[in-house]
Amino acid sequence: MTPRVPKLKYSADELARAWQSASILLDYPDERLRARLELFEQVAASLPRRLGRDLHDTLGYLRARPLRELQSEYVDTFDTRRRGCLFLTYFSNGDTRSRGLALLRIKQVYTRAGLILTDEQLPDHLCVVLEFAATTDQKAGLKIILDNRAGLELLRLHLTDISSPWRGALETVCSTLPPLKGRDHKAVEQLIAEGPVEEQVGLDPYGAPELQPIPGGR
Repeated sequence: MTPRVPKLKYSADELARAWQSASILLDYPDERLRARLELFEQVAASLPRRLGRDLHDTLGYLRARPLRELQSEYVDTFDTRRRGCLFLTYFSNGDTRSRGLALLRIKQVYTRAGLILTDEQLPDHLCVVLEFAATTDQKAGLKIILDNRAGLELLRLHLTDISSPWRGALETVCSTLPPLKGRDHKAVEQLIAEGPVEEQVGLDPYGAPELQPIPGGR
């Protein structure tokens, strides 16, 4: 069954280019990324001004800083701060047993689309969700994003508060989405006040997974 999601103001092609670019720019910086920055500059220039402007902000910083400095700053931004977590279901479920079910549901969405993840990787990493939405199933990917909208907004506020160079890439994603609704506002306020639920169950912060076709899948 096709998920019910709101119609967005950007075209499918614009969404795909914006989400794919943000997916790659929000991942851990390495030499491969540095080699592709010029390509993403061209993509950003091809997007509507609001989307391209925010991508350019992140691209400019990634181009100007030494790679080791970027890598250290990335780890400090996303791996050492709770509000900087890139795993979307962490915000709504924390490290609780209920998070396992949330992860399973997302993994099932990928499976129905004919894709699987490698065993050691989690399906709710923002970069993987964006890649899935951009390249495989836009509606299903958008639903995953909107189902975790409060966490995404908290991440956006965190990157804004610390003046993170990755803020621009995330702002691009948020700019493609509908305005926050009342329920989402309340969820964000609760996350700000209380933070994610705590109940340690041994879920490790894996890196961004790569999608792989299911053998014999469509």
